[in-house]
Amino acid sequence: METGYMWMRRVRFGVNPLSLAMAYSSSATTLPCFPPHPLFSFTCFKPPHLISLPSSYGPRSISISTPSCCSSASSLLSLPENHDFPDGERGQTYTHLSKGSKVLLKGLNYAEFQEWVQSHGFRPGQALMLWKRLYGDNIWAHDIDELKGLNKDFKKMLSEHAELRALSLKDILTASDGTRKILFALDDGLVIETVVIPCDRGRTTVCVSSQVGCAMNCQFCYTGRMGLRRHLTAAEIVEQAVYARRLLSGDVGSITNVVFMGMGEPFHNIENVIRAADIMVDEQGLHFSPRKVTVSTSGLVPQLKRFLHESKCALAVSLNATTDEVRNWIMPINRKYKLSFLLETLREELKFKNNYKVLFEYVMLAGINDSIEDAKRLIDLVKGIPCKINLISFNPHCGSRFRPSNDEKMIEFRNILAEGGCIVFMRFSRGDDQMAACGQLGNPGSSQAPLLRVPEQFRVALNLGV
Repeated sequence: METGYMWMRRVRFGVNPLSLAMAYSSSATTLPCFPPHPLFSFTCFKPPHLISLPSSYGPRSISISTPSCCSSASSLLSLPENHDFPDGERGQTYTHLSKGSKVLLKGLNYAEFQEWVQSHGFRPGQALMLWKRLYGDNIWAHDIDELKGLNKDFKKMLSEHAELRALSLKDILTASDGTRKILFALDDGLVIETVVIPCDRGRTTVCVSSQVGCAMNCQFCYTGRMGLRRHLTAAEIVEQAVYARRLLSGDVGSITNVVFMGMGEPFHNIENVIRAADIMVDEQGLHFSPRKVTVSTSGLVPQLKRFLHESKCALAVSLNATTDEVRNWIMPINRKYKLSFLLETLREELKFKNNYKVLFEYVMLAGINDSIEDAKRLIDLVKGIPCKINLISFNPHCGSRFRPSNDEKMIEFRNILAEGGCIVFMRFSRGDDQMAACGQLGNPGSSQAPLLRVPEQFRVALNLGV
């Protein structure tokens, strides 16, 4: 599991979406990346899906994403300190994807779902019956044959026009502490990872991914080594939670919580994340409590504000440093949205939300951000923000230069925060023997995002010398 750390430039194309979709259906299997980066590049995949919507949807319903690698993520990962990061608001998303001529139903919220069913001549009541078989009633159907009790003509229409499954199960790895890491294959051959974390207190959490890889290039995150390959669709996000319930409810009990802390920066894929979260909390479907669906961000401020206005779900912010100097290094997004701007935005926005607390996540890195001075600064930084603080043990991974703070240091840090009036928790590693812990997901392969320059004062802490 990981707290989404990524960033990437998005490109707006001044072309007709339908023309673009037709171009994608050509025989070419790759698209050129632009501009190239001298250090490394990413393969551009031919999109596996084309838009196919019922005629009742107008042109405004259609939204297409270009392959994310064509947005030059690689060239932005090793930029100078003063680079002006784009805000990520513009660019591409895709919501209603289809397999060939079949609509992926799990990409539709209930209102769209009902409208689609009615557009094929069937009653709203049949839409509700189908919705419950996809998301509720302990069925979590993946195939037409599992849709017991539905009208024969309705099932025939679904077999011709709808696709129930967005992911393919690749593997399940079980850690010594009972944590499960599920590997899913996507239609374009890419792989994502989802983590299910049982808890003795009757709470089981599914940690879902929102992107393949990561563009934020946070220096302590294994997924960040991948760069961003592409966004996940709403259907691909939702299906992770559906699969988790279908596969593991019998073994680990009821899955009660969802965290968007897997692969990806959720707010970089804001359209599909808000849509997926909305589907997850639908009372007739998966019916997660909005307070138990938590979306994490590394600090994309415009999207953060939009989320607080549009979603009922909980918010987590990966803070991880108490000065801009350190955060600029370990979380490059801070070069665009400084700590003061991020925190002041939260301070202002949360004035209008009753009984709402943001969760600050703080990954503790030995000798980097775990000093007594850091703890005291953190108390001052969060003043006036209704919040809880989660101290997270750093989980090492291949190529990492960081070390985890020891237990004694974490306890000391926690005690200082508590004495300063903060609500604070400690989160220790779960699933790390299967690379399923916070910050360990993904497979960077041979083309990896560059490591950034280490500030001189921290070279000794990383055993790099001076």
